[in-house]
Amino acid sequence: MLTAAAVCPFPPLLVPDVAAGAAADLDDLRRECGAVVGALNASGADRLVVVGPGERTRRYGPDSGGDLAPYGVPFPIGPQPPVLPLSLTIGRWLCEREGAAPDAYVEVASDAAPEECLALGAELAAEAPAVALLVMGDGSARRPPSSPGRPDDRAPAFDEEVASALARADADALARVDPALARELMAAGRPAWQVLAGATDGGAVKGELLAHEAPYGVGYFVARWTRD
Repeated sequence: MLTAAAVCPFPPLLVPDVAAGAAADLDDLRRECGAVVGALNASGADRLVVVGPGERTRRYGPDSGGDLAPYGVPFPIGPQPPVLPLSLTIGRWLCEREGAAPDAYVEVASDAAPEECLALGAELAAEAPAVALLVMGDGSARRPPSSPGRPDDRAPAFDEEVASALARADADALARVDPALARELMAAGRPAWQVLAGATDGGAVKGELLAHEAPYGVGYFVARWTRD
């Protein structure tokens, strides 16, 4: 059963060694990520699993690592050679900073259907009496005016709806996020959020939104969910 979850973004710039002179820009976001991951580590869960989007759906063991070299700075994280996608690599880095040791890393295909994501979430939640999930997911990368992708006026409203769902722990709202719209708006977190939605299995969950910002034209969320 899912007993605790945290949602964090996964920009490479979250790692100060990569951000270099711009590291201070994400200090608050980094602090909030540390807070929710630290709470997961202290939750007493039997199992901690990191979930994030990638090329295809697959699982990795606890001895898996990644590297931020493709993003400008050779920075190995965890055991090498690197196998984890960016989302899980940043997830591992966040866990290491807080002394957390995930039992597994789960990559979810960026084009996975909502039904597949929901089923995967339910499967993960059933693997132990108390399961904690660290869910890595960015919002739209088309936020006006300075986004990495071509700005889209629909992006702010999309991210507001996701932020509201995370704040309310509204699993149904996350489950309804349209994959086609998420793809058009370059919202990479959609499949991971829907895994989280499936993991609640309809149970009562309390949500708290700690951060919702877009410092580089990409929506970043930090949230915490706990079982009532």
